[in-house]
Amino acid sequence: MARNIGSRYTANQILGRGSAGTVWLGEGPDGPVAIKLLREDLASDQELVGRFVQERTALLGLEHPNIVSVRDLVVDGNDLALVMDLVRGTDLRTRLERERRLAPEAAVAIVADVADGLAAAHAAGVVHRDVKPENVLLDMQGPLGPGGAHPALLTDFGVAKLIDSPKRTRATKIIGTPDYLAPEIVEGLPPRAAVDIYALATVLYELLAGFTPFGGGHPGAVLRRHVTETVVPLPGIPDELWQLIVQCLAKAPASRLRASELAARLREQLPLLAGMPPLDVDEPDAETSEDAAQEAPQPSAPAGGEPVRRRGAVSLVPGAKPDSNRDTHTSMRVPAADELAGGAHGTARAPRASGAPRPGSARHRAAVRRRRLTLGVAGVAVAAVVGVGAWWVSASGDDQPSPNTHSTSTP
Repeated sequence: MARNIGSRYTANQILGRGSAGTVWLGEGPDGPVAIKLLREDLASDQELVGRFVQERTALLGLEHPNIVSVRDLVVDGNDLALVMDLVRGTDLRTRLERERRLAPEAAVAIVADVADGLAAAHAAGVVHRDVKPENVLLDMQGPLGPGGAHPALLTDFGVAKLIDSPKRTRATKIIGTPDYLAPEIVEGLPPRAAVDIYALATVLYELLAGFTPFGGGHPGAVLRRHVTETVVPLPGIPDELWQLIVQCLAKAPASRLRASELAARLREQLPLLAGMPPLDVDEPDAETSEDAAQEAPQPSAPAGGEPVRRRGAVSLVPGAKPDSNRDTHTSMRVPAADELAGGAHGTARAPRASGAPRPGSARHRAAVRRRRLTLGVAGVAVAAVVGVGAWWVSASGDDQPSPNTHSTSTP
């Protein structure tokens, strides 16, 4: 059912839903547009509306081929909306879930496009703060690039900053999606441009591997890994590309590349990646623990195929069902220093032997129980054998002459 958004726009059809609001296919004075209508509870927040208006100039000024431009911001009664360019295509998360992992050439080409968009935004003083596959759109009508990649555009600029008001988050809250949060955000520091580079490097790792470097399990564990653990190497890619990823996932923000440098360095790698197939790596967290299985049921398998595992972001809302619009703008307490220090210092989620259970998983716990039971039974059996042997020796000894009675002396 169509509805008016302000006096200039009409929202005709829902394209998708996210934690911050609903995206509609709309019509404006200059043709089709995408309208992101924020939740009503956000629209009723006068402080947020004020920030919305303050950000208007910065958001409207972001113009770049790899950024979904914001055409207008509408404040009308209970409606708070961003009117954006309409991109004919899909988001990167949808493609990733369909293909599981991308060929390195296509993955690098897509991330280089996003880095170009970030470079323009950072030059204008705007930090995205929520870079993830859901916020990367692929223009299916654009020219194909290296590896057959469609042009990539970064969307939802400013949404995280708009919602992250002091009133909502205070100093003890985190805004973001756990798998992509830079360590400095986890530690409560203000987000700078380097947080976008960390998130984008996480996206590149995910496109190559099929899973994020620090994801899996409880959100608190994910946040701790970002601060305390190092990234697992990916076999099969050029060392130069791996070093780029490692540098951009550095714990210290100053050690990471700038967006423009990352884009240029990634494009230098493209000739080395031509024709390379997707990596063949095992997912460290392929098995689902009993608790996770209860909280996030796995989707059913497609006809004739294996069950689809939805990886990547872990919802901050316990019990939330997995979907393509994972909760992004949900607050979470910043872990205390002693909590972060309590984590394992080492390599995050090290690869396991093929078929081996993940430590802590239901299968791993069952295997431990079986081993304990086997050892217990074996112990009882050994004890029984020892007891029988002792009895036999004792019984046999009663039939033999006493050595003290029948001994003979020698000269």
